[in-house]
Amino acid sequence: MTMSDYLEDAIANALRGGGNGTSFTAPAVVYAKLHTGDPGENGTANAAGETTRQQVTFGAASGGVISLASGGAWTNVSTAETYSHISLWDHATAGNCLGSGALAASKTVAVGDNFTLTALTYTLT
Repeated sequence: MTMSDYLEDAIANALRGGGNGTSFTAPAVVYAKLHTGDPGENGTANAAGETTRQQVTFGAASGGVISLASGGAWTNVSTAETYSHISLWDHATAGNCLGSGALAASKTVAVGDNFTLTALTYTLT
């Protein structure tokens, strides 16, 4: 997954030092959004017809990597389509994109299917 411009700038500004930094407040909750193609740097392209963002939680970071601990389950999806990417957000319906990336394998779903993220890692390098 890649960080969004928003998150890159927020972290960089927090590290400016000399009293010039801008504090960054980590989101209390992180949400995953589905995409049918690359969502782009800021998570706005190729949005899936299934628009509900689902809450995800991650385990503690180790070596710059966090992994999915729970969440990311969509039940009774509203649109038949093929998911290939996700984006992460700091709000259920609005907010800021935190990053995006491709699924390990695309998944075609039919109306009424369930879709669950079974593994997700976010690596800071």
